[in-house]
Amino acid sequence: MSYSIKSPRKLIEVALPLDAINLAARDEKAVPRRGHPQTLHYWWARRPLAAARAVIFAQLVNDPGYQQGGGFKYGKNKKEAAIERKRLFKIIEDLVLWENTTDEVVLEAARAEIRRSWREVCDLNKDHPQAAELFDPKKLPALHDPFAGGGSIPLEAQRLGLPCKSSVGTILAANSIPVQEVMSSL
Repeated sequence: MSYSIKSPRKLIEVALPLDAINLAARDEKAVPRRGHPQTLHYWWARRPLAAARAVIFAQLVNDPGYQQGGGFKYGKNKKEAAIERKRLFKIIEDLVLWENTTDEVVLEAARAEIRRSWREVCDLNKDHPQAAELFDPKKLPALHDPFAGGGSIPLEAQRLGLPCKSSVGTILAANSIPVQEVMSSL
């Protein structure tokens, strides 16, 4: 017997505050700032950290809208979902600002939402035969980036509290230096 994995739609599948993300990414690429990894090492195809942070967050956070199918019901009515989505957008808007890159209050708000969404997914899958192995609410899933390049995605995944594995990248992408050490050395 096969068991399907139950997962609500993610925020990235429904809506994103693209204007805020695009503005932060444009500003970041225009002028390298003190503390930015690009000041350590130039990578020819660098992805903006702000965009990486926003995309990782939105891929992991459940959309609050009502959903049903696949053996589960999840979410809120349209009015409540719009209010909740606005709150999640505010987290993203704060998260993409360069001055908030090391702001623990902003980062912890994002981490808390990621943990909350993961716990919801774990709860939906508690009857899965491999639930103990695959859906441990105390252990976030790892982010795997096999083509890490300049390291934007692994760096931001670690900043958001995710275990991360990557390869084919620079020293920043190779996970040989924890984010805290990289950021404190700049």
